[in-house]
Amino acid sequence: MKLFIVYTGFKLTREWQELEQRQFSAVKRIVVKIGSSSLIYPTGRPNLAQMESLVRQLADLHNQGKEMLLVTSGAIGVGLNRLGYARRPKTIPEKQAAAAVGQGILIHIYEKFFAEYNVPVGQVLLTREDFADRKRFLNARNTMYTLLRIGVLPIINENDTVAVEEIKLGDNDNLAAQVGGLVDADLLIMLSDIDGFYEGDPSAGPARLIPEVKEITPQLEQIAAGTKNKLGTGGMITKLQAARIAMHSGIIMVLASAAEKDVVRRVVSGEPLGTVFWPSERLENKKRWIAYSSTVHGKIYVDEGAAAALLYKGKSLLPSGVVQVEGDFEIGNTVSIHGPDGNEIARGITNFSAAEVNAIKGAKTKEIERLLGHKGYEEVVHRNNMVLNI
Repeated sequence: MKLFIVYTGFKLTREWQELEQRQFSAVKRIVVKIGSSSLIYPTGRPNLAQMESLVRQLADLHNQGKEMLLVTSGAIGVGLNRLGYARRPKTIPEKQAAAAVGQGILIHIYEKFFAEYNVPVGQVLLTREDFADRKRFLNARNTMYTLLRIGVLPIINENDTVAVEEIKLGDNDNLAAQVGGLVDADLLIMLSDIDGFYEGDPSAGPARLIPEVKEITPQLEQIAAGTKNKLGTGGMITKLQAARIAMHSGIIMVLASAAEKDVVRRVVSGEPLGTVFWPSERLENKKRWIAYSSTVHGKIYVDEGAAAALLYKGKSLLPSGVVQVEGDFEIGNTVSIHGPDGNEIARGITNFSAAEVNAIKGAKTKEIERLLGHKGYEEVVHRNNMVLNI
């Protein structure tokens, strides 16, 4: 989803221009994500050398006063090895059982390594519901802030023990970007088994590394889709999706190889490793939540005039522009707004239920009270509670 912000007030300050030269030493809050393929040997056992190197780098940055967060994969893989599985199970209960075993093993290894550097850690397990529900989102945010304030390094993973398809985030690339937005991170370092984003599939022949990305174009999406199966369960397409979230959250994202020696330290010090994705506009926290975390409960279709007013004039959605309603949503739910061609043009928090919107669609605002018997709002979705896309 490409976002369109009517006004952001964003300016390229001197500090930001320095960051554009990869001078990241001034960043304060950093999320580091590492995938299963970089943590687990083909035998299924943990790669202790890789984990120890990563911990040493994070601990050193923590000692410098940086606020570090680690998003780690590997729980299911480690659990499968401990349980003696010869192959990855297909059923959700078996995967959940493996995660239950693996999460304990994984956090124990991390805790032992971090303890050598006197860095306290805390495990945080999240599901999609922790982001989709606004109250749970804010609770998770407050927990993270508290851990960082008291000097604890959060180690984060999806709660695969309880997560079923309906509440799964899907992959830890997406989780890392969501966490970055949750805590207003400055930098997201995505460590993988490939050393950046290429113009083609590097395993199929020579391909040029793209050193920086300032806009995610359809061409980049096509390249990512073509390399989907090269990077474990997530693939390059999920890393591009994560980059989109990060870029619209005002977060710099760097995709680099976990196998590169001292990769985290070198990225933060400004070495041109991997591919850097530069932020565009920084959405305010609530709008980031609407765009990327909240659950869409229904659809509202609008006419051409309303679509133009939303996209190009910064207006709120009024009942007069509504032509059709789908779904069974309530007041305060997130809805998807679609133009005459059926394409999504916005997401926002509705001031009316689906039945109420259906009753007032096409009507003038002065008719709302007569049609509903009350008039709490004039707007179906206020522009302050809306994120637009083009």
